[in-house]
Amino acid sequence: MREARFYDKLDENKVHCHLCAHECHIDPGKRGICQVRENREGTLFSLVYGRVVAENLDPIEKKPLFHFLPGSRSYSISTVGCNFQCLHCQNYDISQYPRLHEGRIIGTERTPEQIVAAAQASRAATISYTYVEPTIFMEFAQDIGHLAHTKGIRNVFVSNGFMTPLSADALAEFVDADNVDLKSFSDDFYRKVCKAKLKPVLETIGRLKEKGVWLEITTLVIPGLNDSEAELTQIARFIRSLDAGIPWHVSAFYPTYQMLDRPRTPPETLLRAREIGLAEGLRYVYTGNIPGRGGEDTLCPGCGETLIARLGYQIRGFILKDGACPKCGTAIDGVWK
Repeated sequence: MREARFYDKLDENKVHCHLCAHECHIDPGKRGICQVRENREGTLFSLVYGRVVAENLDPIEKKPLFHFLPGSRSYSISTVGCNFQCLHCQNYDISQYPRLHEGRIIGTERTPEQIVAAAQASRAATISYTYVEPTIFMEFAQDIGHLAHTKGIRNVFVSNGFMTPLSADALAEFVDADNVDLKSFSDDFYRKVCKAKLKPVLETIGRLKEKGVWLEITTLVIPGLNDSEAELTQIARFIRSLDAGIPWHVSAFYPTYQMLDRPRTPPETLLRAREIGLAEGLRYVYTGNIPGRGGEDTLCPGCGETLIARLGYQIRGFILKDGACPKCGTAIDGVWK
């Protein structure tokens, strides 16, 4: 447990948390929506600082990041808790753990020094803050991230983007890449499915882009909820309005947690989403969770040459040369070394 950052003290021992876009006002003895920040007599504490519930060495492609140090490994960590309550959460057992277990906090105690040392020992190129919404353990991520930079290790967020300008700016100081879930282009979807709002996510994506964080966007395409051509077109146009070189990952949904009434996403839907993204001018659109069905390779937007061939998280071929197509010389957006 550690005193939180990103909050103001109010009268009557109340506090105003500015960490995420919920902007919780928290009474004494109560917690924020994330369930891991608690007001104790007018001081806000992070209950998950140094409480790690998951540690894994993952391929960077699993984040998914396809244009950021491809083929490298990322030391991936998480605590419990989340500021969303997505009905289809694939990691609900840890993201919703405090909510499902009467506020209980679990995790193995780790210091930032231990996490960075473990990443060094595993020869990871990056540390990823992932599996749940990492904004909720921002203080821990900050301390790890700044230390990691001194050791030549870069930092990756896998985020829902539901931040405040204050926390987004703090993130940009130590995070090198962020894959942001843009779950829908409908505020109604965000309210009903995630108990959140769309606008702050769009604002965060734009802000991180301005700050120079490498961005990739993921949309989990759910049959009957966000899979219409109109909505997929809106998402593609939004990304294109920021930068046509931002990769867009359209991934297949499968029934889980409290959303068991929807079928798996047909591969044809994702392939069509990819076509929409490319038609709207995006240079790189990838399909996820349907390995071997096409849409995983990085193609040169200039001549169509296959530059990085993939199957799932595995790279099967790589002919990029100094970040450019060796055939026609087109520069390929990304961080390659």
